[in-house]
Amino acid sequence: MLRLNLDGTPAAGNPLAAKGFDPAIWSYGHRNLLGIAFDKGGRLWEQEMGPKGGDEVNLIKPGLNYGWPKVSNGSHYDGRDIPDHAPGDGYEAPKVSWNPVISPGGLLYYSGTLFPQWQGSLFIGGLSSQSLVRVKLDGEKAEKADQWDMGARIREVEQCPDGALWLLEDGGKSEGRLLKLTPTG
Repeated sequence: MLRLNLDGTPAAGNPLAAKGFDPAIWSYGHRNLLGIAFDKGGRLWEQEMGPKGGDEVNLIKPGLNYGWPKVSNGSHYDGRDIPDHAPGDGYEAPKVSWNPVISPGGLLYYSGTLFPQWQGSLFIGGLSSQSLVRVKLDGEKAEKADQWDMGARIREVEQCPDGALWLLEDGGKSEGRLLKLTPTG
């Protein structure tokens, strides 16, 4: 992950430059970053697609190695094992992972008032899982909360100005519909 100034130059204070890394690098060992979001405390969360298994949500901290390709909670596509994250292995383990995968699409930190019970949660679009996924946050902790079958690949999740959720379906039978989710009753 890179940390840059608005003009594209490396931001001052990136922690890995002193270790010989490119001065723009903030953290490393990521496989396939597909979404980032800041929570209300300014913490940076990201989601990434794992290999065969091991989709992840990570809390990004400066200078840490998240393990790819040395460790993963998934396996290589040809079936070869990749060691799982383990305490003390020197790599930052994901806060949440999925196996089987959800194939994450967009990532959203929910701050709206229309669904007060979900404030402070992450929402993830599921591609192969054809789902909307909610991850509950509590400071630096995260846990799986809900997974709703949407019957179509969900490419993106966004928060409407009124606090509703917009979901963008990804082709197939849905023909790429835009859905607006609001409370019932």
